[in-house]
Amino acid sequence: MSEPSIRDQSLNSHGIYVASSWRNLHQPRIVGLLREQGHLVYDFRHPHTGDDGFSWHEVDPNWKSWDTRKFRGALSHPLAERGYQYDIDALDTSEVVVLLLPSGKSAHVEAGYAAGRGRVVIVHSPGPEYVEPELMYKMFNAITTLGDNELAVMLDRPLAQLEMLTLAATTAWATFK
Repeated sequence: MSEPSIRDQSLNSHGIYVASSWRNLHQPRIVGLLREQGHLVYDFRHPHTGDDGFSWHEVDPNWKSWDTRKFRGALSHPLAERGYQYDIDALDTSEVVVLLLPSGKSAHVEAGYAAGRGRVVIVHSPGPEYVEPELMYKMFNAITTLGDNELAVMLDRPLAQLEMLTLAATTAWATFK
């Protein structure tokens, strides 16, 4: 039996991909909060029931010492292939991507991929200390340091409203209410 599509939700409930880092301590809380709001949220740490997500350590405990040749080869490892397929399928079926700071290279690649596919991308920082100026964030719909609950309220809007978000509109939260 296949898992439900990330798009199988009601009008104001969205398929959300939270792009972040394994090191981000805020990620489990944000995933849980958005799920409580009724959104179908992809969690790379637990992409399917009983699956603890992809880790390079499972491919090779010495992965941090790889050179480029070993890294390229490891991308074809069955565990890497499976982890990639889970993530790319979730990205392809999501409506909204939340780039949760702080995050690393993979999360930024995922957010850029989503923006290129026309998805709503919101950069969310749980605090101003995580925001570094980044020119290419201009391609995203919003950059927020809203509290977690305010982020959840923002994402509880119809998709059409989220698609109209622009960086100029999100500088004043009142324009979105």
